[in-house]
Amino acid sequence: MRRRTTASLALAASLAATLTVPVGASPPATAAPPGTRDVIVQLFEWNWPSVAAECQSFLGPRGYGYVQVSPPQEHIRGQQWWVAYQPVSYRIESRRGTRAQFQAMVTTCHNAGVKVIVDAVVNHMSAVGTGTGWAGGGYTPYTYPGIYQSQDFHHCGRNGNDDIANYHDRYEVQNCELVGLADLATGTGYVRDRLAAYLNDLLSLGVDGFRLDASKHMPAADIGALRSRLSRPAYLVQEVIHGAGEPIQPGEYVGNGDVHEFRYGKDLGRVFRRERLAYLNNLGEPWGYLGSGSAVVFTDNHDTQRDGGDVLTYRDNGIYALANAFMLAWPYGSPAVMSSYEFGNRDQGPPSDGNGKTSDTTCYSNGWRCEHRWQVIANMVAFHNTVRGSGLVHWYDNGNNHIAFGRDGRGYLTINDEDSAVNGRSYRTNLPAGRYCDVIHGDHTGGSCTGPVITVDAGGWFRADVAAHDAVAIHLGARIG
Repeated sequence: MRRRTTASLALAASLAATLTVPVGASPPATAAPPGTRDVIVQLFEWNWPSVAAECQSFLGPRGYGYVQVSPPQEHIRGQQWWVAYQPVSYRIESRRGTRAQFQAMVTTCHNAGVKVIVDAVVNHMSAVGTGTGWAGGGYTPYTYPGIYQSQDFHHCGRNGNDDIANYHDRYEVQNCELVGLADLATGTGYVRDRLAAYLNDLLSLGVDGFRLDASKHMPAADIGALRSRLSRPAYLVQEVIHGAGEPIQPGEYVGNGDVHEFRYGKDLGRVFRRERLAYLNNLGEPWGYLGSGSAVVFTDNHDTQRDGGDVLTYRDNGIYALANAFMLAWPYGSPAVMSSYEFGNRDQGPPSDGNGKTSDTTCYSNGWRCEHRWQVIANMVAFHNTVRGSGLVHWYDNGNNHIAFGRDGRGYLTINDEDSAVNGRSYRTNLPAGRYCDVIHGDHTGGSCTGPVITVDAGGWFRADVAAHDAVAIHLGARIG
């Protein structure tokens, strides 16, 4: 166990100034995003014109492979972030933009080489009640005109208000209501067909895949039946939160596609906050996680960054950047990078105008934090793309918080999370001899480097000074000359 001293926190804050620099037949299940670029960036609550602009100006050029966008369907009214997860209809009209803006965004992202994943809410509709949605669609309890009536929902008859109370009861978790949300009967043919019509509509607009919200609350077979109704193959990643001792486990869902590995970010945060980085030498399957080829990992997402505990978020500044650097360099899972906005309470929605529409995103102003643009995180995306598929070599640790490892002939990362610098140490890589840009502190552009240059000798070694709570990273794609 370790505790951060006041001095170490000051060093981490100082480092943050550097590390956060802006810069018909069933389609087959797809394991891991296809293509040479598998890093997902979650542009949480960004509106469609802003997503399009970011694909063109930054995501494509910097090597991000996928952008995950917030739910595009009509939702209830309100300013909280979670209104997007309470559908009223499947009309593509939300506070993030119109159908035309959405389709224009998909086209622009594709032209920039970035594929689009939609956060799809298919387990439930809005909270049980009466109201009017964003685009004017009215609803009453269990009645959504032209879409669903009472028989299309689960009515489990437990706990008085039908809410889930016992997560150790499989039936209850998958047939009762999640915090009062009208729970769709996804085992029925009608509901499956209606949900498939929504997803196929999005596919017709060019969408490449779906993040299936609240997958744990639907049997894996129901998701498989929905996937079989898709008009063409699509990448799927399912939200299944692991719970110790619970009957529903993430591994049940890998036959449908990828699954979010929630344990990863929680464990990574705990180790960086108060344990030893040396413990990370086998992070992944040996820790009881899903197989690497089925896992999507993240330091934080929109839910976990609001849950507190050990999870690292943008508020942790430099140490958050280092954890993301580790994730993007480490050979486990497909990484997802969070990009969010500042919030003062758990419910706070995104920056919006007077009409409730999500404001255009201007990074580092109006509350938008844009973690995906931080220099370390953005540059480590290129590192990840360069080393993807290569094995782990030359692990080193000092038994505490200084670690280093290579990715077989393609890249090397060392992190020093001690409270003092490591000076003049030699690191063994199997990279070709040459000069490399340290992408933690500089950008590799036009064959030159805006930061420190690391020289690897003919034996694959280099010497470097690594400041406290800092790192050095080099890779073949950032070779100079």
